[in-house]
Amino acid sequence: MRAMNQRLALALLVLSGCPSSSPTGGADAGATDMTAPLQLPPWMVSASILAHGDDSVQDCRTQICRHNENTDLTRWNGDVWLVHRTAHSQILGDNSALHVYHSPDNGVTLAETAIIPAVTGRDIRDPHFYTVGKDLWIKCLTRLPVTSERDSNVDTIAMATHSSDGKTWSPLVAIGPPTWSFWRIQQHAGVYYTAAYADGDASVALFTSTDGAAWTQGATIYDVTAMTPLETELTFFPSGTLLALVRTDGDAQQLLGDLATRQTQVCWSQPPYATFDCSQSLVGERLDGPLSFFWQGRLFEVARKHLGANDHKRTALFELSASSGDGGAGALDGGPLAIKEWGEFPSAGDTAYAGMVMLDDHRALVSWYSGELYLDETWVLGMLDTTDIWTAVVDLSLLK
Repeated sequence: MRAMNQRLALALLVLSGCPSSSPTGGADAGATDMTAPLQLPPWMVSASILAHGDDSVQDCRTQICRHNENTDLTRWNGDVWLVHRTAHSQILGDNSALHVYHSPDNGVTLAETAIIPAVTGRDIRDPHFYTVGKDLWIKCLTRLPVTSERDSNVDTIAMATHSSDGKTWSPLVAIGPPTWSFWRIQQHAGVYYTAAYADGDASVALFTSTDGAAWTQGATIYDVTAMTPLETELTFFPSGTLLALVRTDGDAQQLLGDLATRQTQVCWSQPPYATFDCSQSLVGERLDGPLSFFWQGRLFEVARKHLGANDHKRTALFELSASSGDGGAGALDGGPLAIKEWGEFPSAGDTAYAGMVMLDDHRALVSWYSGELYLDETWVLGMLDTTDIWTAVVDLSLLK
């Protein structure tokens, strides 16, 4: 996740000119009733909070603190595993940690098994699971607590830890070169892949590895620095075609995602992935912290949605389809895309950064984080305030 440096400074200036932090202008307008029953979309079977933010806790290296975020889910050795970050806020600092949970019953219960504190002097965030051999690995980003434009001079280092039982984890070690932020790691045809964005949010490149530990920089995916490219989700099609969805924050006026000019860059590549064609954009939707997954030949995205006014956000479920309307993975493969929103997860304030694991042939467990629903704070205020870790069961067969 892009750290709250230039973004916070700019956003606070923007908000200082706003009449209210609520979506419709009144002090309580748009806020969720704290006592009202939770309204779920028709495709969501259930939703609940796994980890509540705790304002009273000061030691975020050993306990759950007030601001919880950056989730991921995986299935390993048949069981479900979840990880998330905890800290006082989005602000970079080593008073932060990752919390790991295990579920032997397909996500019905999740029990904490480990805490991975930040390296002294460096922040920790953006954990993602992957497997190497029989071990479970977690990739994360570590950064210096520096305030700068576009996360410049934070000396990002992608690091990893691994475990053979999910309880005892190896010391964090660097797996990526300095100044590159690895996103989600994918394995395809025996090779590990990740997209990474450079400090300063200047460009995105493809990295590969044969062992999950030593990585080599490859092709440039997208390097229009003025568009502020960062988190980039990779999706491999059965044919081998690679899709990269690039979050683009744009200029200072577009930073909050409130303008209609927001967009996500669509980049395609064919083996051996030496070049990318980024000639298409998803105009009107900026997919922050994107998570992609296939189900029955359909391609879904869970990402942060921008409501388009006064800096309010949601976590939402989207579907990508062929813009020709033909449908199916074959029509999607390498062609122009259209995007459809299916609805919102319970979310408000600072939110998104999801994980997903299938429970059976049609139900999925999804994780994300959110601010307090009844407050419905602005994104900027939410980055400083309390956030919780949520999980939900989604019935994909109801998406008709």
